[in-house]
Amino acid sequence: MAFNRLAPEDFVISTDSITATLWSGGAVALTNFNTSSNQEAGSSGDFYLNTFQTSSTLDSAEVQFAISYANQYASGSSFYNNAVTTASPTRTNYGQYRNLILGDENSQFVFGTITSSDFWVINIDRTRYKEKLFPGSLTLILSGSGKLSLTDNSQISSTVIFNDAGRVYQIVSGAAGTVYTGVNANGYSTDSGSYGWFLPDIGTILLNPLATSASIKLSPSRSVNSDGLNYQKLFNAISGGASFQLNSQETITSDYIFIRARNAEFNYSENPSFISGSTGEIVFNQFINNPQTFLTTIGLYNDNMELLAVAKMSRPLLKDFTKEALVRVKLDF
Repeated sequence: MAFNRLAPEDFVISTDSITATLWSGGAVALTNFNTSSNQEAGSSGDFYLNTFQTSSTLDSAEVQFAISYANQYASGSSFYNNAVTTASPTRTNYGQYRNLILGDENSQFVFGTITSSDFWVINIDRTRYKEKLFPGSLTLILSGSGKLSLTDNSQISSTVIFNDAGRVYQIVSGAAGTVYTGVNANGYSTDSGSYGWFLPDIGTILLNPLATSASIKLSPSRSVNSDGLNYQKLFNAISGGASFQLNSQETITSDYIFIRARNAEFNYSENPSFISGSTGEIVFNQFINNPQTFLTTIGLYNDNMELLAVAKMSRPLLKDFTKEALVRVKLDF
């Protein structure tokens, strides 16, 4: 065993962005949408609706995303207590997402140029992606009094807006990052702002009911102290559109370490095949002037001589005084 201290120039850091399909089974687009009556009837059913890629009674059914509805004034759902007219599941949802996304209870959601007191939420299940969603890959088709294709404006946005949830892109009319500019150059709805927000860093999509109502008559119920089944309305619109395409994105940071074995280094070994165990002499005379070793393993140690990582060679590498070796070790994080 021999040691060499690595120099700063022996380290190189590289970053790669990897994209992948989001849905179960590697499907490019989700076309089948199913729900669970048990989940809907349970305690969580007042707040959100899970969506599966196949029948929820099958073993292969996996949650793909959840749908919920949020209202600042507690409308669209029944009160927890009729004596408290400001508390309901929709109001709880609104406060939760306001804290998560805006981080300020006095802030409001502004979709494009329009301030909205309510919105739908599509939460991509966390197991569907490793790090974040891929901007420009969204195509969501909604069905109402016609079809509406939505994407994000990451491809045309000159600046990136950030809030407590990370990056924020506007949801606009379009597909796969291409904005449809037939009605408005920015892809917004007519007089109702953008169609919502795309939040890739937390895997969340907000939809603006004012915009969907103006475009395809898709509007939530804002009745007071009454369950409007608003997440079911959005589910029906998504199911009727029969196409939800979205990719994930992961940034892989790699450390490349270059290990150099120069001609005069690593040519001897403490292996018993070199040295006699009884006398300590070199066993064969040719090992004195023309030794040969085989490099098989590289260990990375810290200054306390603690082993941090081990790299195995794909095959033994012959080394003698006439040969130099350069081995590149890659560490992914």
